[in-house]
Amino acid sequence: MAMWVIALFVIFSGNEIVFILLIGTLGFAGLWEYFSMIRHAGLCCFKTFGLVCGAGSFIGSFLFFHARGTEPAYDFEVGVLLVFVMGVFARQIFRPVTGRAPLEAMAYTLFGLLYVAWLFNFLTKIVYVVPRGPDGVPRGQFYVLYLVVVTKFSDMGAYLVGSRIGRHPMVPHISPAKTWEGFVGSFVFAILGSYMLIWLLPAKLSYLSLLHGTVLGFLIGIAAVVGDLSESMIKRSTGVKDSGSLLPGIGGMLDLIDSLLFTAPLMFFYLKFLVK
Repeated sequence: MAMWVIALFVIFSGNEIVFILLIGTLGFAGLWEYFSMIRHAGLCCFKTFGLVCGAGSFIGSFLFFHARGTEPAYDFEVGVLLVFVMGVFARQIFRPVTGRAPLEAMAYTLFGLLYVAWLFNFLTKIVYVVPRGPDGVPRGQFYVLYLVVVTKFSDMGAYLVGSRIGRHPMVPHISPAKTWEGFVGSFVFAILGSYMLIWLLPAKLSYLSLLHGTVLGFLIGIAAVVGDLSESMIKRSTGVKDSGSLLPGIGGMLDLIDSLLFTAPLMFFYLKFLVK
């Protein structure tokens, strides 16, 4: 509850710096937990290098998109990916080359940067893909609020429906508790959450009609389940139950944002299509 109060205050305040600090803090914590899980499994990775790159990408994204918007995003993203790829090779140069360890360290580090830092940065891009208001204040943070609420409605629907009437396992080799009934509940609840936000904030979400709300609710519901299962696959592979213990009753920060890692890019490209 406290996190929701903080997030709502930051979003409605319109303070860009505080908002990006919130995104960066959540993303950095998720990245820290990812590398900790890799280390827990006894696998090689460049944790410090990965965290520095992740923090740099969060700060750099804000500075770039704040100054230039998302139109030149392609060149920026290519530059970020080049730094990630060339950086892990440069980091490995200063380590012994023995067996498969160098490939493992580079692969796990690069995957973490793409999976957590790069995907979570789409939240920052959503803020700036929507034109500012006449007063110069950004409006994109309300679409981030919409995304978070709809994604969490999807998670809630999957849990409530799956735990009560779920009978048919979806992917038992990854998550035995996930059912096809819960999968249906995820996008039904996501659509309901989408309608609710559009009804409550029509002026703030002026690009979204009920038709767009239906389509987005359906797509976000599916992407949220895929994002949750993807993190479950990583946790099962590394032998941990939760990504961390930062959030009682939830687990770690990565457990909180796993669905958003897949729904944020989807939301960004959908908005990019609408805003044109």
